[in-house]
This record gives sequence, structure tokens and C-alpha cells, in this order.
Amino acid sequence: MNEIIFLVEESDEGGYIAKALAESIVTQAETKEELREQVKSAVQCPFEEENCPDIVHLHFVKGETFAIR
Repeated sequence: MNEIIFLVEESDEGGYIAKALAESIVTQAETKEELREQVKSAVQCPFEEENCPDIVHLHFVKGETFAIR
């Protein structure tokens, strides 16, 4: 595996929650800078060093809900 993709959403309590798409990895932090560090740490934990992804993509998603009728 060369790369891993995270969807990042704002938390209801403040800060951010990052969820990996292809792996069972979830982490959170108060700022974007802290989130990057948390993601690095979270990605390194489940992988052996030779299988650890080289690239991390953070996709920031802002949800919006609205009524049609």
C-alpha cells in the first residue's frame, strides 16, 4: 500500500475527526496541525514499517442538510 485516504469532518464538539476509507483507522484533534500529527501516528500503528503508506490524503468534507419541500 502506497497511500491512504482520510475523510475529515468537523466534530460537533469542535475540532476534526478523520476516518480512513480503506482501513479501520479513526482519529481526532482540535486543529488541522494536530490532526496531521494524530493521523501520522494512527497510520504508523497498524502497519509494519515496510507496509506503512508513504502518502496520506486528507479530504475535508463539510456536510450540508436542507429541505426540499
